[in-house]
Amino acid sequence: MDTKELLKKVRKIEIKTKGLSNQVFSGEYHSAFKGRGMAFAEVREYTPGDEIRTIDWNVTARFNKTYVKVFHEERELTVMLMVDISSSEVFGSEKVIKKEIIAELCAVISFSATQNNDKIGLMLFTDDVELYIPPKKGKKHILRIIRELIEFKPLSKKTNISNALRHFNNVIKKRSVGFIISDFIDTDFENSLKIANRRHDIIALQIQDKRELEMPNIGIVKFEDNETGQYKWINTSNKKVRTKYKANALRRNGELKETFRRSGVDYTLIETEKPYIIPLMNLFKQR
Repeated sequence: MDTKELLKKVRKIEIKTKGLSNQVFSGEYHSAFKGRGMAFAEVREYTPGDEIRTIDWNVTARFNKTYVKVFHEERELTVMLMVDISSSEVFGSEKVIKKEIIAELCAVISFSATQNNDKIGLMLFTDDVELYIPPKKGKKHILRIIRELIEFKPLSKKTNISNALRHFNNVIKKRSVGFIISDFIDTDFENSLKIANRRHDIIALQIQDKRELEMPNIGIVKFEDNETGQYKWINTSNKKVRTKYKANALRRNGELKETFRRSGVDYTLIETEKPYIIPLMNLFKQR
């Protein structure tokens, strides 16, 4: 992709997602993600209705008038986008592939974060962490994040979610919000998820294409596993094959949901052929 085409794509995503963030997500984002706590701001004279427990007795004794402490929420957060860029993310059966939906999702979250004066960072991972951009603020920083999501070429095809979560824990010391965005085609990451969620606030966004749930009836087809490179011939005309394929996909989704529940992680499913606005809004409102 040449520079002109890349800039055009970045601009297109910016216009779409910035508008969504301004009009739809900004307020929901602010409500969904709380600051780190309350910080002392000042003292002022007591007025009827103030809580007794906020009275500053030292200042009250000194000036012979009742004064109360005023606290403000420490609003500023650090938000990290942990994005799966393994080969399964370039799959898509409709007009868009999973990778393109992920880029838009990350842009919406990034613009919402910056409107709330939060820092935003990016981690791109396969079975290794291939790119890490430390959290910062500002439009230029967000445009860099979008550009990397579109342009970055991974070295590996595989996935290791546990490794990504361990890296997140190691590099981000203060409690932060971590969005892990993946199709979660991986195993044995529940323990790492629990550990990360004890230290941080982890949110899982599962990206799924409808062909990962339903196999079309198109005859005998040669399928390739994007991550292993292995091929397999499958008779898609066989109803039993299609039924088993769907049952396995539904079972996997159910197991994933249980994994997130046991880990205390908020989660939503985002399907490539449907608008992502509703599931993302519902996730924010539930919080």
